Amino acid sequence: MKTSMKTSMKKAVAISASLALLLAACGKGEGSGANGSDARLSVVTTFYPMYEFSKKVAGDLADVVALIPAGTEPHDWEPSAQDMAKVKEADVFVYNGIVEGWVDAALASAPNDKRVVVRASEGLTTLEGTTEEEEGAADEDAHEHGHAEGEHAEDPHVWLDPELAQREVAAIEAAFEQADPANKDAYKKNADAYIAELKSLDEAFETGLKDVKTKQFVTQHAAFGYLAHAYGLEQVPIAGLSPEQEPSPGKMAEIVEFAKAHQVKTIFFRDAGRSPGCAYGSGRDRSEDGRAKPVGGADGRRQKKRDSIISAS
Repeated sequence: MKTSMKTSMKKAVAISASLALLLAACGKGEGSGANGSDARLSVVTTFYPMYEFSKKVAGDLADVVALIPAGTEPHDWEPSAQDMAKVKEADVFVYNGIVEGWVDAALASAPNDKRVVVRASEGLTTLEGTTEEEEGAADEDAHEHGHAEGEHAEDPHVWLDPELAQREVAAIEAAFEQADPANKDAYKKNADAYIAELKSLDEAFETGLKDVKTKQFVTQHAAFGYLAHAYGLEQVPIAGLSPEQEPSPGKMAEIVEFAKAHQVKTIFFRDAGRSPGCAYGSGRDRSEDGRAKPVGGADGRRQKKRDSIISAS
């Protein structure tokens, strides 16, 4: 009799546990996530600056991923079927704008009425950059890429101006609060703390650059336009907005003459073995050989270590 009762009790406990798990699984429609989940927010970003800004705002309240792998050009990347699944299931989708030409089509192909989408650069005053093309191939490239030699294009590198970066962070914070209003105070606290770091960085640049004798600096490609504009510097790019563009012989001759006339000692360039984009800064944001620290896609080491753009500057 006792054995039978013990067996019955064990079965009842097992059934109750199974029912509890089943009910828990079925009850995930009333959580804090935008897609009705008790789990943390699922935040999908495009490339590293958007990942860092989102991660800083989210803290421990969201799972944040970057779609574009380290070392891949944001200009040229296209999402895979697996990436599209992430976009569809995301509670929040964060992109910079301007540079990710595939986003509109991806969002249309992966509809989700509850997903909050934030174009971080929305409302910012953008600058124009040039799209230098190789001499002798200008006509062919213009047909292929939709622009002619020397044509002006919108510069996407807004995150390299600390003041504009603050506004991107604020836009991301607003999206998180919309997706997860229950944790809006935490998101605001995290965003305020990170914005304070960006303000300190801005002040450090103002102080460090206001009395420099040489205002011109030469770069591999035109990625520093916003930073130069913010601090009264002059960027002299060898190539246009894309680091993959090759300068013409005439352009190279101009750069050589400019460097001689202005006694330029360093040319900032991207390490081909690393990622696209450039970090905050001028002199201190390079190694001794003139390599600019990557930020546009970030190198694999920085993504794995979760280093901050600011701490790397």
